Amino acid sequence: MVQTLLEIITIWGLVRHPALLSKEGTALVVIDVQERLYPHVLGKEAMLKNIVKLVSFSEKLKIPILVTEQYPKGLGKTIDELKLFLGSCKPLEKTAFSAFGCPDFEASLKKLGAKAIVIVGIEAHVCVCQTALDAIQRDYMVAIATDAISSRKAEDLQAGIEKMRASGVIINTTEMVIFDILERAGTPEFREVSPLLK
Repeated sequence: MVQTLLEIITIWGLVRHPALLSKEGTALVVIDVQERLYPHVLGKEAMLKNIVKLVSFSEKLKIPILVTEQYPKGLGKTIDELKLFLGSCKPLEKTAFSAFGCPDFEASLKKLGAKAIVIVGIEAHVCVCQTALDAIQRDYMVAIATDAISSRKAEDLQAGIEKMRASGVIINTTEMVIFDILERAGTPEFREVSPLLK
C-alpha cells in the first residue's frame, strides 16, 4: 500500500504542532532579575531555580540567551546568583519596559535568526508582559514559563499571565519548555541535560 507524504513524515516525527518549541530558531530571554527587584517578588527562590535551570539547559544545547536590565543605575545589576550561570552573556540595558524599546535587543534577535522566544524574569505584568506582546506584534512565536516569572503582587502576576495568554503567548512551565525542545528521550542531548530534570 502506498503511503502519503504526510503519513511518511508523521511516522518519522517531523510534523509537530506549531505551539511546540524546537531548538532551532529559539532564544531564551531573561528579563530584569535585578538586585532591587528580585528581593520583593513572590516565590523568588523557586523562580530563580527555574530560571537557572533554563539558562543551564540553553547553555548545554547552545540555545542563545539574551538578558536585560531595567534602568540598572536605579534598580541594580543582575543578581549574583544568576550571573554565576550566565558566563559571558552581557546584559542589555533599557529604560523602556518592553525589551523592544532597546534597539540592541531587537537587533540581537534578528542577528541570531530567532523565530521563537522563551521569556522568563520579572515583573510578569510589566516588562515580561510588554516584551511578550511586542514580540507577538513582530510575528515571533512567544512562550513563557509561568514558574520562572513573578511579580510583587499575586493579582499582578495572575493578570499578567492572563493578558499574555489572551494575546497569543504560549503558556508553559520550565519542564514543558525543556521537554518541548528535547522532543524525545534516548538522545545524547537528553542524556546530557537529564540531571536538570531531577
